[in-house]
Amino acid sequence: MADNAYLILSDGTSFEGEPFGAPAWASGEVVFNTSMTGYQEVLTDPSYAGQIVVMTYPLIGNYGVNEHDFESRAVQVRGFVVREACDEPSHWLSTSTLGDFLKARGIPAIQGIDTRALTRRTRTQGVMMGALTNGETLPQALDRLESQPAYDGTDFVRTVSTNAPYGWERNRPVMRARIGGKPHVVVVDFGLKYNILRILAEKGCAVTAVPATTQLEQVLALRPDGVLLSPGPGDPALLEYAVELAGGLLGATTPGGKPLPMMGICLGHQVLARALGADTFKLKFGHRGANHPVQELASGEVHITSQNHGYAVDAARLTKEAEVTHLSLNDGTVEGLRHRRLPVLSIQYHSEASPGPRDNVYIFDRFLEMVRG
Repeated sequence: MADNAYLILSDGTSFEGEPFGAPAWASGEVVFNTSMTGYQEVLTDPSYAGQIVVMTYPLIGNYGVNEHDFESRAVQVRGFVVREACDEPSHWLSTSTLGDFLKARGIPAIQGIDTRALTRRTRTQGVMMGALTNGETLPQALDRLESQPAYDGTDFVRTVSTNAPYGWERNRPVMRARIGGKPHVVVVDFGLKYNILRILAEKGCAVTAVPATTQLEQVLALRPDGVLLSPGPGDPALLEYAVELAGGLLGATTPGGKPLPMMGICLGHQVLARALGADTFKLKFGHRGANHPVQELASGEVHITSQNHGYAVDAARLTKEAEVTHLSLNDGTVEGLRHRRLPVLSIQYHSEASPGPRDNVYIFDRFLEMVRG
């Protein structure tokens, strides 16, 4: 591996640092996350597909990597950027350093750069494409970056979604969910985090995850008592197949003949909003971190939330049967919706909270009250 590595942005800005992780070239949309912990969950979060993630907290890797904190089956980021990577972690569950973990999975990373300056540039100019490189000149790297497909034009959901349905029991995937009198929740996998399945199972549900491209008839053939539209990566405007599925589910019923309860999280919230007539738009630099304040309008309560999204809902064209329930206190964007007539709700933030605060799991309880009642 070369002694020096570079992060180069599409506007020509470059940052020189020290390589760690795999000696590979990678390009992606450069975004930042303000969480102090949870880097393993960030790395394995499918919502980061196609992106190079910058951690704003200065020391990353100090508790190593373990076998328990995976949020999907693989590392999902294209590349990783930190101020300082710890190569002597201390934690009783740790099985690897962060650098060795990334190296084993072919993910390039860079340390030693001014992540504050990089974050300030991203906040000022907006997110942009970038590349991690070593062993080539900066003009060569920029030429290669300019030939890469734009993040906004790629459907990443198809690349991260499961290929076949599966269940979840005892904190692990299984071939098929065993219903056994439990309420059956079907989770449409747009890029779901395992913690969603963990929470539903812990709360007494039988859970089946299905591919993002599953047809309406196939979902209903599973006889769900409720459907959850998962988080995931990319632009919801590219997901007409998902919006069509959500629209069909809005008119569906449970095996008992009642309106089918639905919940959307993050990308699932955006897909559901588009099915209800809303538009979505790209944020300048997105919401990514574990400290975002969100107000619930009905109660006035403020929740500190974990978030990871680059797009938001424009509620101007929502159908009159839907209403906004939550707003971001940082920028006023829509953070939650509900249907006035049907048992349907959605949130823009991550109630499964990995990484982040766990005081938003109550949303699962509200959803399951609809499922059970």
